[in-house]
Amino acid sequence: MSRVASQVLGQPARSMEYAKQAAIVIAASLFVALCARVTVPLPFTPVPLTLQNFGVLTVGLLLGSRRGFAALALYLVEGAFGLPVFSPSILGGGIAQILGPTGGFLMAYPLVAFVAGWIYERRSVQGSHRFGWAALSSVAAELVLFAGGLSWLAVLTHSVSLALRYGLYWFVFAEVIKVLMAAAVATRWHQRISSQG
Repeated sequence: MSRVASQVLGQPARSMEYAKQAAIVIAASLFVALCARVTVPLPFTPVPLTLQNFGVLTVGLLLGSRRGFAALALYLVEGAFGLPVFSPSILGGGIAQILGPTGGFLMAYPLVAFVAGWIYERRSVQGSHRFGWAALSSVAAELVLFAGGLSWLAVLTHSVSLALRYGLYWFVFAEVIKVLMAAAVATRWHQRISSQG
C-alpha cells in the first residue's frame, strides 16, 4: 500500500482519536463543574467549602498534565462566558467570580491540574506505593493552588494575615481529605487500567 493511501486511510482514525480526546476534556470540565455544586458557604470567610478542588486534583491525576490543563482551561472559559460551572454559593458568576475572592483559586486550576498530572506521570512505582505518589502529586498541586488563591486574597484584602484567615486556616483539614480521596480514585483507576492491559 502506498504512503498516500495509508495516510488517507489513517485520517478517519486520527479524527476519531481527536474527537475522543476532546470529549474526555469536555467531560472532565463538566465533572469539575459538578463538584462545584457541592458547596458549603462559611459565615466567617468569603471562600466557600467545596468539592471543586477534589475535582481538579482528580482530573489532573487521571488525565495527566496536558489534558488536565486543557480541561481546566476550558472550565475557566465556560465560567467566564457565564455558564453555571462555578460554585453557586458565590453571587455574580462569570468574570465577576473570577475576579472575586475565589478568583486566585479559580485562575490557578489549570496549573494545579498540570502539576498534579505532571508529577504523577513520572511515577515508577507499583502497588501500594502508587497511592503515596498520587498523594504527593496532589499535595504539590495544592501548594500551587493555595499560592494562587492566597496571593489573590492578599491583593484584594491588602493583608496577608486576612488572606490566610479567609483562605487557609478553615480549609486545611478538608483539603487533606480531598487529597486522600483524589489519590485513592487515581490509584484505583490506574490499577484497573493496568490489570486490563
